[in-house]
Amino acid sequence: MKAPFPQSFQYISSTQLTQLFNRAKNLNHAAQIHAHLITGDYISSPFLFNNLLTLYSKCGHISQSLSLFSASNSRTDFDGTKNVFTYTSLIAHLSRCNLPSKALAFFNEMRVRGISPNHFTFSAVLPSCGGAAVGRQMHSLIRKHGFESDVFVGSALVDMYAKSGEIMCAWRVFDEMPERNLVSWNSVIVGLLRNRCYIEAIDFFRILIGEDLIRPDQVSLSSVLSACANICGAAIGRQVHGIVVKNGLEYLAYVKNSLMDMYSKCGVFDDAEKLFRTIEDRDVVTWNVMMMGFVQNGSFEEACNYFWIMRREGIFPDEVSFSTVLHACAGIAALDQGCLVHNQITKTGFSANTCVASSLVTMYAKCGSLVDARRAFAENQEHNVISWTAMISAYQQHGCADRVVEMFDEMLKAGIKPDYITFVSVLSACGHTGRVDEGFSYFNLMSESYKMNPGLEHYACMVDLLGRAGRLNEAKRFVEKMPIEPDISVWGALLGACRKHGDIEMGKEVAERLFQIEPNNPGNYVLLRNMYARGGRLEEANEVGRLMEFNRVRKEPGYSWLDVRNMTHVFKAHDRSHFMTNEIYEKLGELEEVVRKKGYVAEIQYAVNDVGEYKERSLWYHSEKLALAYGLLSLPVGATIRIKKNLRTCGDCHTVMKFASEIFEREIILRDINRFHRFAGGQCSCGDYW
Repeated sequence: MKAPFPQSFQYISSTQLTQLFNRAKNLNHAAQIHAHLITGDYISSPFLFNNLLTLYSKCGHISQSLSLFSASNSRTDFDGTKNVFTYTSLIAHLSRCNLPSKALAFFNEMRVRGISPNHFTFSAVLPSCGGAAVGRQMHSLIRKHGFESDVFVGSALVDMYAKSGEIMCAWRVFDEMPERNLVSWNSVIVGLLRNRCYIEAIDFFRILIGEDLIRPDQVSLSSVLSACANICGAAIGRQVHGIVVKNGLEYLAYVKNSLMDMYSKCGVFDDAEKLFRTIEDRDVVTWNVMMMGFVQNGSFEEACNYFWIMRREGIFPDEVSFSTVLHACAGIAALDQGCLVHNQITKTGFSANTCVASSLVTMYAKCGSLVDARRAFAENQEHNVISWTAMISAYQQHGCADRVVEMFDEMLKAGIKPDYITFVSVLSACGHTGRVDEGFSYFNLMSESYKMNPGLEHYACMVDLLGRAGRLNEAKRFVEKMPIEPDISVWGALLGACRKHGDIEMGKEVAERLFQIEPNNPGNYVLLRNMYARGGRLEEANEVGRLMEFNRVRKEPGYSWLDVRNMTHVFKAHDRSHFMTNEIYEKLGELEEVVRKKGYVAEIQYAVNDVGEYKERSLWYHSEKLALAYGLLSLPVGATIRIKKNLRTCGDCHTVMKFASEIFEREIILRDINRFHRFAGGQCSCGDYW
């Protein structure tokens, strides 16, 4: 048994100090050794001085290393202490601590002092050469000193060029290396992966497997598995799994986690689950991969369950755990679950984490609580483009277009550069409020000021913007002039505009295009059939119905649900399966009576599947009205009623919700497939423009 680390002593030899360096574990130990280096007059020993610098860095106190190094500039007892090994050690630690400018500064200081760098120095400083320009200068210096053929320097050069996006330069350096080791090969594979050259990374791994003297390690295998995941290459991934077993590396947690991630992203989630059950020493990464797999496969409740099981097993969550489970809560609009997770975040000290704070904003917004989303954003002191975009998207989803534009301007004033998603939210907000000129101004801003090529989502927003404003011919010309091939989102936006403004001929033309692109999407058929029905062209509407039957396309049934006392209650149109069915229908009758007194008139154009007098009666059995009636019966007086719906809400239900919010003095939040509607005092946040 080793003796405990000495708390105090009067004299200790240099040999004993060297032994203590190996046993030191924290800043207190480092400070004690530092004190006795001074009192024992060992501080000028280059070997012990280097060890002290390294110890401070290993303890996570690079600032102490820098202070020690700087103090040596003004003291004579450090003469001769600083040599190439001292500088190399400090540069390596600065690079690892992501302080590239300081690493380069000390590299230059070393050369000014007349100390020539060696191959270890170049290997240490290359990771700090972030830009290709600085990297090329360093490459020239390496040639000048004759270290280009060194295997460690060559590997570092490959890694530096790959990280800078100069993949051809990385390949050229690798190709010219007289000697290569596994690090060299891994640098190329990781570089290809980082530059999204997934097929090339897999091909390069195949070449590595053919090398007789080099065996892949966990870095090689995890990287190629990630490449397989990104191209959904399950077949190749299974072959790599075989190589993992053949090389006896299946026990490594890093490799197992990569295998699980690959199977999840390739849609073979059952295999990921089987692998998860075989892992005994599950760490937080293992749990994170599993939760992300559930989220990617739409199993949001399972993702939430696994988070709480992980906590019960004593695993401490990290920022990825919290962001993933918050995403899951948002996916099922589980506000109560999200609040419990928020409590965990506060207790574990992750509230200040920008990534987690952004996920909180998104969770609250998608659960219908814009107030809490605003509070989560305001409580976070540090904001980046992700957190700003999360808040802007929250306002957009809730129909607060004015706040979207205001927040966007605030973001620009704060010096934050907007990204792809930011512009999608801003353009969508302009579309939902009829701001055509502003929309085009922001659309042009993307390419003119931020050199960003608009994507299909941006073009879809612009088509929606013109379509909602009734400028259908302009919208169609805009689509025809697009520099990229329009997809279903673009044509879908135009079809929705045709439905809104009753342009049946253009709607027919657009729908036929969509039938070719996605023949199995029932939404397109239903939109066209409803347009015909509302226009009185019943035979053509029936023809669309027959086409659906011929293509075996079925309309997705509409469902609405709400949570009451930790239980989710689901309703469909004409539903009579609920245990409180009689009370619900009785409440619907009362609701109909009071809204009629307020001036409600049934909008029978939304009962397209029914005929005669039954049209109006059928409207009252829509799923969201049933959910509303149950909410009025079951939730406390004055409590917010939060309803979720899997389809777009109909205009008649929208009207009834407005009346109900005023009559019962309730806030009603309805999340349909497109957006949130917040009803209060007889008004909706969308301004009836959705």
